[in-house]
Amino acid sequence: MSERAPRQIVPRQIVLVSGLSGAGKSSILRALEDVGFEAIDNPPLPMIEELVDRPEPGAARRIAVGVDARSRGFDAGAVLATLARLRANPALRPELLFAWADETALLRRYTETRRRHPLAPEGRVSDGIAAEHALTALLHDAADLVIDTTDLPPPALRRLIEHRYGPQATAAPHAGLAVTLLSFSFVAGLPREADMVFDARFLRNPHYVLALRPRTGLDAAVGAYVAADPDFPAFFARLVDLLELVLPRFVDEGKKYATVAVGCTGGRHRSVHIVERLAARLNEAGWRVTTTHRELARTGAAAGPRALSEQAQEA
Repeated sequence: MSERAPRQIVPRQIVLVSGLSGAGKSSILRALEDVGFEAIDNPPLPMIEELVDRPEPGAARRIAVGVDARSRGFDAGAVLATLARLRANPALRPELLFAWADETALLRRYTETRRRHPLAPEGRVSDGIAAEHALTALLHDAADLVIDTTDLPPPALRRLIEHRYGPQATAAPHAGLAVTLLSFSFVAGLPREADMVFDARFLRNPHYVLALRPRTGLDAAVGAYVAADPDFPAFFARLVDLLELVLPRFVDEGKKYATVAVGCTGGRHRSVHIVERLAARLNEAGWRVTTTHRELARTGAAAGPRALSEQAQEA
């Protein structure tokens, strides 16, 4: 009589969601709830472990817990200590997500909503932002994923959460790593969230072709022009080779997210086309890929990050 193999326990996913007030934490929690998480916002810190470790027979609950400076007894060190204890439990798979935006964007949002900052209810919003930066710095630095919502419209943020935490997120062959490919303009500054940055400014620029200037790298004619550069095939092949080497190592190291940025002068033509080409190649190889075109999103020429599956449906 053969012995029955022990049942494999799949760790339950736990996401602690923190961030700056006004950076989109509530929107992230709602999006997580929409993809099947049980969302709990700002419980007292001592209750977090009880909430996520409460037995629930027959139900592998995925839980998202909002934790920020408004939480009773908030202390970044205490949050990280709680996270460490959760990680020591083999039945749980916890991670820390941090929502961030720059001060200009936060000030604009508070002005538009006419709300007071929770850390400066009687003072200047800028003082509250500075205080919260200091209180949450440890969480920002320790986060598994930092989402910069400075130029991210709410629908794009929702799609990003759906792509990274929805049912399809565990179906990809390389489900352990979510890859974001980002195009940007060097003139507008380097993306803070990038793990790797590549420069496409040496390729010939469609900006100087009058018929192509108003178009973007999403346009087939612009893509054909960029790809016709004599050095493009070698550059793109080496870029693919490097990512095929590095991304599996990221998985081996337990990294959950990787952002690969490609920049050009204006962030509208060359970098956009290269990101789209890279996304198609990585998608074919089974990687879970999201594309973000930063400068196009800022000007309204693109809807922000879109999953490859969504792009295919729209094509």
